[in-house]
Amino acid sequence: MKDLQYINISNFVNQNGKAVTIQLSYQIFGQPLHSAPIVLVNHALTGNSNVCGNEGWWNDLIGKNKCIDTNFYTVLAFNIPGNGFDNKSENLIENYKDFTAKSIAELFSEGLKQLKIEALFAVIGGSVGGGIAWELAALEPDLIENLIPIATDWKSTDWLIANCHIQEALLNNSSQPLADARMHAMTLYRTPESLTSKFRRSEKSNTLFNVESWLNYHGEALNTRFNLSAYKLMNQILRTIDITKGRNSFNDVVSRISSNIHIVTINSDLFFKAEENWETYVDIKLIKKNVFINEIKSIHGHDAFLMEFAQLTKFLTPIFEARKESKYFELDCYKKRVTA
Repeated sequence: MKDLQYINISNFVNQNGKAVTIQLSYQIFGQPLHSAPIVLVNHALTGNSNVCGNEGWWNDLIGKNKCIDTNFYTVLAFNIPGNGFDNKSENLIENYKDFTAKSIAELFSEGLKQLKIEALFAVIGGSVGGGIAWELAALEPDLIENLIPIATDWKSTDWLIANCHIQEALLNNSSQPLADARMHAMTLYRTPESLTSKFRRSEKSNTLFNVESWLNYHGEALNTRFNLSAYKLMNQILRTIDITKGRNSFNDVVSRISSNIHIVTINSDLFFKAEENWETYVDIKLIKKNVFINEIKSIHGHDAFLMEFAQLTKFLTPIFEARKESKYFELDCYKKRVTA
């Protein structure tokens, strides 16, 4: 992991009123902090702060001369505390019920304050990372210029909560909890059409279909690289997204958010349904002009935000290129004034 750094957050009061100390880890890519516009990237459930580079999980989107160009932007990524990325057992969180998506946004907000960051050009995240982006915008309504939630929503629906409940049961009761929970999750991250296209009822052996082998592989792979307490915590964060919790109505909360809101949904997403995202867009459009929506067309379901990079790049490039062009315009105007 490249240059993992830590912020010590003491006396953080969690969801259940307990004061705890949190080690918030993060990585920075691209331009030095405070020298360029800052993009905060929130990772998904089994992701981490290593967002770009040779082993970066979003390196098709972020990097030199890519959509989020590290030649121009500072890219900051926090690890959700307890995700186990640093392999330090003392930083794992066993009492996962003590935290919610709002708690994580509060920790990120404190981290930004300790880094003396007063403005973000963009906050972008997919799935649970996008839910945390929504929570951060509700918490700090004037912090973010461009809020970009991808394959997510401002709340966990009953459908999502139901599936998180099944995940929790597997994680707490199965004899191989990580593998079984991951296999169940993979059937929701994709679609029936995606699996049919990939496998077409082909067999690996007389007793094993290729789709079963694929599920076994993903279950075993997660079992070797992830921690059980981390999965329980991330599942808890996923099921608790709700920017209205402890606040006023949705309209009241959103009307306070000054950000340009760029929603990216996926037509085949079985986790965060496109219909819910379109309803969110319409509800916001009634009270704000600066909300936009794009829809990824894919048979691959929720995971399409990690697969359909051509479409995602097409949607996001205008946001990030506009800032670069304005900077170059400002520099050009400055040079003309100096030489006049």
